[in-house]
Amino acid sequence: MNIFLGGFYLLCVICALLFLYTRSKLPPINDAGFQIFQRTYLVVYLLAMGGDWLQGPHVYALYDSYGMSTHQIEILFVAGFGSSMLVGTVVGSFADRYGRRNNCILYGILYGAACVTKHFNNFWVLMLGRLLGGTATSILYSAFESWLVYEHNKRGFDPELLGSIFSFGILGNSLVAIISGIVAQYFADAFGFVAPFDVSLTVLIIMCGILIYTWPENYGNKTTNVAVSMKNAFNAIRSDSKVLSLGMIQSLFEGSMYVFVLEWTPALTPVLDKEATPTTGSDLENDGHRGSIPHGHIFAAFMVSIMIGSSLFKLLSKITKTESFMRLVLFVAAVTLSIPIVFPGNQIFIFVAFLVFEVCVGIFWPSMSTMRGKYVPEETRATVMNFFRIPLNFIVVIILLQNLPMSIIFQCCVVFLILATIFQHWLFQLSKAPSSDVYMSDSGKEQVV
Repeated sequence: MNIFLGGFYLLCVICALLFLYTRSKLPPINDAGFQIFQRTYLVVYLLAMGGDWLQGPHVYALYDSYGMSTHQIEILFVAGFGSSMLVGTVVGSFADRYGRRNNCILYGILYGAACVTKHFNNFWVLMLGRLLGGTATSILYSAFESWLVYEHNKRGFDPELLGSIFSFGILGNSLVAIISGIVAQYFADAFGFVAPFDVSLTVLIIMCGILIYTWPENYGNKTTNVAVSMKNAFNAIRSDSKVLSLGMIQSLFEGSMYVFVLEWTPALTPVLDKEATPTTGSDLENDGHRGSIPHGHIFAAFMVSIMIGSSLFKLLSKITKTESFMRLVLFVAAVTLSIPIVFPGNQIFIFVAFLVFEVCVGIFWPSMSTMRGKYVPEETRATVMNFFRIPLNFIVVIILLQNLPMSIIFQCCVVFLILATIFQHWLFQLSKAPSSDVYMSDSGKEQVV
């Protein structure tokens, strides 16, 4: 049994035990109304995530099967991140004025249309698909959470229960990722690389149908136009140090995380020919002297690690403030991504470090969502969240275009995570003091945050 499969089995045992321990230590939630609300949200959210996960594993393979060159594929990937950074920010901001539910429906329409473009072996049609997909991604990571926070508060549920929904969302998302990978592989083997995108389209249609019939609409400030909403969001970030620090933490951590997704394969793949060692991540992936690794087992182990992180979040949030324990989590994440630099080629050390990093990711997601729920102003929530995605997409695009050596890429990630730790400590200090931050709303009045 290789270390990757053994690690996966061990993590499954740890995850199951931790999940049972968490359930035994935390008081049960007896509010039937909240349980129905939580289930209503999670069904739609996990279908939305499933539509995304079903596409991921075979995007590169599909482009390659169409005869696209490596350079063309790189341009297509950069276009996806670029559209998320530019177009997605504007479209995602529509949620605050035109409705968060409507924006979530738009996510399904845009991503569904992106799936349709995968049937065409034409660079410009595929480029359109990447632009649509990047825009949809910005909506996925802003509108759904914005709808949830508003609706949770509107219905008068305990604010502490919001973290429970986020934790279950991350737990379920990891399970959906594993299942989606298996389903996508089955359909790709049976019907070709485009088939997983058809399955994704089906899931997105189902998601939109359930969403329309189960979610009420809610808004941020529907009296302002998008330009004013974006101005208010910018003022909120500029004027409120807590919102600014949250944005920096999110951008630095998620930027590092997306880069990690691109680099974990070459970092874990052993070099069989020492005299032909390539220097960059992309070279490592394409070099014929690299040994093979079980990508499926490793990916599954990463997802189980994230599930462990989501359970740890529940325990940690009952012990101390999220603003406090996230300082340690971000620092540990920085240490883990330094391992490929300190111990290059040591497969076991790097694999263990990457598993710990994924545990940190599992803690990060519900923690960040919880803190955004506390500090981001409601009237521009979706717009502010989309502003946060601009620098993180910029980080990924720059690194993708530079063709840097793998060691330099991980050094950049470590620096980003150390900076995120510093901003988290700043947020912790700010959270201990009474809030006196204000920002200017579209009406010209100062709003206390």
